[in-house]
This record gives sequence, structure tokens and C-alpha cells, in this order.
Amino acid sequence: MSHNILMIEDDAQIVEMLRNHLIKEGYDVSAAFDGLDGIAQFRQSSFDIVIVDIMMPKLDGIEVIKRIRENSSVPILIMSAKDNDVDKAIGLGFGADDYIAKPFSLIEVSARIKAAIRRATTYSNAGAGLADQASPAAKVLMLGALRIDLENFSVSKNDVDLKLTAKEFEILKLFATNPNRVFTKAQLYGFIWNDEYYGDENVINVHIRRLREKIEDQPSEPRYIKTLWGIGYKWEG
Repeated sequence: MSHNILMIEDDAQIVEMLRNHLIKEGYDVSAAFDGLDGIAQFRQSSFDIVIVDIMMPKLDGIEVIKRIRENSSVPILIMSAKDNDVDKAIGLGFGADDYIAKPFSLIEVSARIKAAIRRATTYSNAGAGLADQASPAAKVLMLGALRIDLENFSVSKNDVDLKLTAKEFEILKLFATNPNRVFTKAQLYGFIWNDEYYGDENVINVHIRRLREKIEDQPSEPRYIKTLWGIGYKWEG
């Protein structure tokens, strides 16, 4: 099955190089050279992943991400020459799923795309094999005001649907199906990002913060996702 990619990038050389590579990998690739055209194409067609540059004419990448996130949880990969914690926090804080810095290797981009699509389409069993994993029969978890449907990948709070990104759902599922188990940041990164952890705490911190903002009554005093300072996180409730 071929997956559709929307690439929003104003550098024609990068677009041509990456598009040729991804087409050889079996993807269908559409390209937009500014943010407004990117949003227009996104609304006209269905895509499995969106690759967004930060600095673009007409509409920058952050605004593009915000508009996509208004009604879609499609995986979003930021691609930018600005590789520092501030830019990562801004981009991921508005709903991007991953970040790759220019210059990049084509192999790395392909690997991140495959991982993002796999997570979004299957919500792979990030916690499979863990001692406290919920039984297969537990398709719906009722935890306080939260209703987590593991089969339909949906979450509601007080009967109001919550819009979670693929990674946010995976993190929530991992915690909720392993109550009171402590996860270090390295373990979270391994389960959710399926990659080796290089100490990039910012990525994890931003996703935890965004998830708390959606599921907690008071994100600054969380009921569900507790922080164990210097260790990691665990689920209570």
C-alpha cells in the first residue's frame, strides 16, 4: 500500500532531492513551496504524513502546524535548519510529532517517516510484554473522568472527545495500561519513538506537557501523570 506524503518546503533543490528519493521508496509525494499552498493542498487531499519546514514564505511552518492540528492528528515531521531546544519546543509544542535538522541524511528521513506512519496507522503495542500490560479483553479503560478506547484509538473526558496526536495517544496508552509503573525518559523514548535515547529531554517534556493539558483538570498539579524528579514518570489515579 502506497502512502501519501505532503512536503511543504520552499527550497526547490531539497524538494526535488527528497521527492525523488521518497518516490523510489514507494511513496506518493505532493509538494508545496509555501505555507498557504501547503494548507490548501492538505485540505483538498488525504495524506498519511506531512513534512513541514519552519521558515517559509506567506505562512511559516508553526502556523501551518497550528492550522493542521485544528482538525487533524496526521503525523507531522518538522524539517528545519534551526536545530536548538527553543525551536524544538515551539514546533513540538504546537503539535508536531518529530523534528529533524538540516542538513539531514535521506536514510534518516526515510526511517523517521516509516516510524511515524507505522505509529499512526497501527498504534503499535508500545508496552507489549510489560508485566502490568492490560489483558486483550480490556478494550476500553475507564479511569476517573477518562474513557480510553484502545481499539478505536479514541479518548474522552467527561464524555467530551479529546484530540490527541498519535504520540500522545501512545504515551497515554503506555501509562494507562501500566498503572504505578515508573518509566524513565530513556524508556519512554524507546517505547514511543522506537529509537535510541540521546538525552533529548525536551521532546519528551513537551509531549508530556501537552498530554497533561488535555487530560488533567490542573496540568500544573496532575492527577494522572506524576513526575518523579530525577527518575521519570508514572501513572496514578
